[in-house]
Amino acid sequence: MKSVLIGAVGSTRVVLQAMIEVGFPVDHVFALDEQFSEGVSGYYPIHKIAEQHGIPYSKFKNINDTKNITVIKNLSADYIFVIGLSQLVGKDIIDCANVGVVGFHPTPLPKMRGRAANVWQVLLGVHKTKCTMFFIDAGVDSGDILDQEEYTIEDSDYAEDVYKKIENAAYVLSKRVLRSIMNGTLSPWKQNEDEATYLLKRTPEDGIIDWDDNIEGIHRLIRAVSKPFPGAFGMYDQKHKIIIWRADIKPNLKYIGLNGQIAEITDEYIDVVCKDGILHITEYDNVDGIKILAGHKLR
Repeated sequence: MKSVLIGAVGSTRVVLQAMIEVGFPVDHVFALDEQFSEGVSGYYPIHKIAEQHGIPYSKFKNINDTKNITVIKNLSADYIFVIGLSQLVGKDIIDCANVGVVGFHPTPLPKMRGRAANVWQVLLGVHKTKCTMFFIDAGVDSGDILDQEEYTIEDSDYAEDVYKKIENAAYVLSKRVLRSIMNGTLSPWKQNEDEATYLLKRTPEDGIIDWDDNIEGIHRLIRAVSKPFPGAFGMYDQKHKIIIWRADIKPNLKYIGLNGQIAEITDEYIDVVCKDGILHITEYDNVDGIKILAGHKLR
């Protein structure tokens, strides 16, 4: 049996580690080149692990380039694992796998297929959820399911916390799937199309805070798009971006002001008036380095 692993982030790393630990044959690793990793949230140079364990590897910019397809085709792999890659693999790569191309998605497919799944789950207030390994087909996260693993998102979790939970679940799940492949007990099942839902694309601009929202909604947005994502933000004097990475919710016992108005600022925090509380900001970036004053309104 032969396999290829393609990926770029932390979930790719844990699947590669699981492959090594269970003795699953991995014949070649394709790693996104560091010089093309800007904007890839949670990037991890998986070629370094491959190098440490003597596994042949290639770096790539676009996995669908002819040179990469040629290498994959010549390997005649039974399984191609595409884990944690924002690029869509083309039909030429899918057709290279003798058995199938295995993908990973951090939601309980067929629910929440699509984009920015980590962010959307926090925004939607999802708690009990699952990650899924499945066969990639021509659709959007629609192939047969190989197995799923549960994890829980708490109301206090930030994006980094969710990433860690997904990686832990991916590690457990991939070990189980890999062993099933090795001992011949893998039993995929079809997805129920009637239950399918789709998450749409998000951009960094979607992180702008609506100060007329309730404070719980504002706090969810901050947690959902915090590091390693671009962050939630408000505009000071309508032109200076203030990115908010961490914040707490406090009752408003003394300030009367407009939604988004800065009530107090110190070297340690900024307190902002919201319609049902105070947003106590404890970590932020003043992108332009301008002086922030109490009484001014964030928009």
